[in-house]
Amino acid sequence: MLLLRSTLFLLGQVITAPIFTFIALLSMPLHPVTRNVLISGWARSMIWWLRITCNIRHEIKGLENLPSTPSIILAKHQSAWETLAFQAIFPTQVYVLKRELLWIPIFGWGLAMSSPIAIDRSAGREALKKLVAKGKARLEKGLWVVIFPEGTRIAPGERSKYHIGGAWLASHTQTQVVPVAHNAGEFWAKNSFIKKPGVIQIHIGEPIQTTDVKTDALNSQVEHWIESEMATLNA
Repeated sequence: MLLLRSTLFLLGQVITAPIFTFIALLSMPLHPVTRNVLISGWARSMIWWLRITCNIRHEIKGLENLPSTPSIILAKHQSAWETLAFQAIFPTQVYVLKRELLWIPIFGWGLAMSSPIAIDRSAGREALKKLVAKGKARLEKGLWVVIFPEGTRIAPGERSKYHIGGAWLASHTQTQVVPVAHNAGEFWAKNSFIKKPGVIQIHIGEPIQTTDVKTDALNSQVEHWIESEMATLNA
């Protein structure tokens, strides 16, 4: 049954992705915020389809913590789920991602229309400069920025190094950080085709101000909050 449900979900993705890619291409002349609202319709529809086919739902704690101004979301990364669900949960946003994702046929084309911040991870300090320049431009246009500090999906119960990029962008643009923890990997695991029914818990922390806070200290503060929440979720 799980195999059948997961297959139905995949079929929905395959059928609808080209349609929304076409919509994304047509929306190119629009303002980035308007364009992203249209493009994120695919993600919102997939979260609905995931609930219908695989019976995966989610509950949110801390929505009241969301600021009214564009912010930087630093979040745990366990699954493909959050890349879809965040578009339905948070204000209009862009993602910081590796540039290779834009080379994927159809999916990458649509992704490129959402104004992501695509970086070359091997570029070192030059990548940080581009991150700040592009991140500042996105924030000024009214877009939130989503970054996964660990850089890749991490299995439940595990943790990896929190890279400095997200904290660097926040401190260099003086933008508040919203930390986010969740346990999506328990239901939609990394590199797993099978999706398990259940309720994903997502916790949104209070905004962390970046004024007069050093980058390393900010990064440590974000890591401490997220991993403390993960310990609660895992328990």
